[in-house]
Amino acid sequence: MSSLSRTVSRRRRTLTLSALGGAALLALTGCSAELNQQVRNGFMPVGDSAPTDNAQAILDLWVGSWIAAMLVGLVTWGLMLWCMIAYRRRKNEVGYPRQVAYHLPLEIFYTFVPIALVVTLFVFSERVLADITPRHDNPDTTIQVIGKQWAWDFNYTDDDVYYSGTQAHLNTDGSEGVEDTLPTLYLPADSDIELEITSRDVIHSFWVPAFLEKMDMIPNQTNYLSFTTGDEGTFQGKCAELCGEYHSEMLFNVEIVSQEEYDQQMQTLRDQGNTGQLGTEYDRNPNTNDEAIENQDSMPGSTYDEN
Repeated sequence: MSSLSRTVSRRRRTLTLSALGGAALLALTGCSAELNQQVRNGFMPVGDSAPTDNAQAILDLWVGSWIAAMLVGLVTWGLMLWCMIAYRRRKNEVGYPRQVAYHLPLEIFYTFVPIALVVTLFVFSERVLADITPRHDNPDTTIQVIGKQWAWDFNYTDDDVYYSGTQAHLNTDGSEGVEDTLPTLYLPADSDIELEITSRDVIHSFWVPAFLEKMDMIPNQTNYLSFTTGDEGTFQGKCAELCGEYHSEMLFNVEIVSQEEYDQQMQTLRDQGNTGQLGTEYDRNPNTNDEAIENQDSMPGSTYDEN
């Protein structure tokens, strides 16, 4: 290849790389705000701010753990790269370098540093677990959440009203609007919440990804989630335990709203006659509960079709 051809080829490669670099820069600039937010959250699904105090504590532990892991990784990769360069075979060298059977100080270092890192991670994890596990002594709002195949019931015990959800069915044509018909759990903002979690039939799992917590729902047993809500927002929840044929459609919404809107929702339930509390008795097909269906015609979550 002539000198001119090589020069033209290098210029073409330079222009191509420059164009690719510019395109990548534009792409990163366009999504920089969202990407920066995701990086700050460690790619956890909490949005701009954690919806609960427990989620914030878990998020801090998660991000801190990854920062520590990256620092350890950088040091380890740096040492590996340095060793590969500094101790590589030189030109015209023959044979093997002097072999060392052991290096006691180095082996002690490699033993105790990982142990110290694991112990540190355990201490911080245990501290977060101790902070988020205890129940509130006097919660502002207590709600019983009952899982069933394949929907959700909510007993708002402080207000003596209930909401009975019916099974949602995903649109087979891919059209939107399903989320608007899902059972909705309302929570007041900036309040201490206690959820009493149980099941009516089989084992389910209460999971709101943005809350960064899951809790098993077991028949004849009550588990508890206690947390303090943050700002208002809408979040998606689902069952995280395989529970039968329509497990994938066992979805719900969580609305963190102002105290005024929360009180309005409670009054709406009263006006519809949903007073009292739903029991946890075994019901293999709770979605045929005619009384519950009649009482929720105008509430989010009803997907009942009498035809």
